[in-house]
Amino acid sequence: MADPRGFLKVRERELAPKRPVPIRLKDWSEVVDPADPTVVARQASRCMDCGVAFCHQGCPLGNLIPEWNDLVWRGREREALDRLHETNNFPEFTGRACPAPCESACVLNINQPAVTIKQIENSIIDQGFLHGWVEPQPPERLSGKTVAVVGSGPAGLAAAQQLTRAGHTVAVYERDEEPGGLLTFGIPDFKLEKALVERRIAQLKAEGTRFRTGIEIGRDMSWAELRRRYDAVVVATGASVARPLDLPGRELTGVMPAMEYLTAANRVQRGSLERTPFDAAGKHVVVIGGGDTGSDCIGTAHRQGALSVTNLAIGKRPPTERSDAQPWPTHPTLFEVQSSHEEGGERTYLASTVEYLGDESGNVRTLVVAETEYTESGRVPKAGTERHIDADLVLIAMGFTGPQPVEDPQLTLAHDARGAFSRSADYATELPGVFVAGDAGRGQSLIVWAIAEGRAAAASVDRYLTGDTVLPSPVTARDRAFA
Repeated sequence: MADPRGFLKVRERELAPKRPVPIRLKDWSEVVDPADPTVVARQASRCMDCGVAFCHQGCPLGNLIPEWNDLVWRGREREALDRLHETNNFPEFTGRACPAPCESACVLNINQPAVTIKQIENSIIDQGFLHGWVEPQPPERLSGKTVAVVGSGPAGLAAAQQLTRAGHTVAVYERDEEPGGLLTFGIPDFKLEKALVERRIAQLKAEGTRFRTGIEIGRDMSWAELRRRYDAVVVATGASVARPLDLPGRELTGVMPAMEYLTAANRVQRGSLERTPFDAAGKHVVVIGGGDTGSDCIGTAHRQGALSVTNLAIGKRPPTERSDAQPWPTHPTLFEVQSSHEEGGERTYLASTVEYLGDESGNVRTLVVAETEYTESGRVPKAGTERHIDADLVLIAMGFTGPQPVEDPQLTLAHDARGAFSRSADYATELPGVFVAGDAGRGQSLIVWAIAEGRAAAASVDRYLTGDTVLPSPVTARDRAFA
């Protein structure tokens, strides 16, 4: 364990500083500065000898948090990196884009601020790359078996890396021009710089994973052909079908799904697109939806030079402290001020969109909004409370309903009640050799769940191909059922 009295000596939670808002709005670099290793070690010392480490329960990956906290406090960063990689293929992704349910489950969080687990995780992996400790791990021998992974987001990359290291020949198919999925094209650079994704892709390639980009299975190659070519297939296409908000005026130019907006902005930053057709410069921007995607839109609009940014949420403002309905160690729904919210704009709760209004040219210009009323039939706009909001660009960030359907007459993947692809407890579908991992089978979820499911699905695929497996399986059917 770390310092047995550390949590008594260091009671405050110290985080790495963020760059000042006026400066960071001038570029797309990450908002948070690198953490001071001395501060990180001091925070790691706060980790308690709590007997039952509930942070394990909070983390879908089962990260060995107390172990690497102790090693960081003792200055043994190389060993801490090894512990971190035992359970997490890509800690630099979770350390930046995960809401840290492990911290919500921290025992210290019962009556003190939680250990800064997410920051410590980031520091470990950043130090690992800085010192050259992160190296490719190619397999010692090949199995002769082949696996196709469809989708190169966190679930697909995790499955591919595990299966490659197990000795199988793995090809990852990605419909976009570069691998990474939403890591590359969805999350803005100010939250996750793309050099971090690129260096992991380079590691996978050095280990033997092959990438086939610009190929959409079902269009450029049939699913039936893919199954003929490979001994097993892992479907990790994510949940990319956006939840619509089809109200009068939805056809107006300027009303669009948030992910289309973010993807175009990311392509401009990568240089693969000269300019975005959805530039927010000089426009009144309205973001409908209060989640992470909405926050990413807010930060992107500010950097593009929006005239104003308004964020609408249909429900009540979340509490600032745990409610009795979400006791420790559950991950509570709380009012959150992300870095994008610090940069400006207006946040409005209990706001129900009623109608989009446009000009003679068919461009959206106004949003009709009413106060949300809770009734027996659900949340509805309250009559008589309508008001108008200037809106030249309306971004619908209300989440996702499930994966893109497979439209292949020779292959049928059943859907469950949530719209995701059905699979068994070991991630297998009804089709022999076809497995589903990540949001495609779980529904919209967290990046940490995607990596956990990718690792678990890889263990199931390895067992299917060889009859046994030494790959760890962090997520069980019971975990999925009760998470």
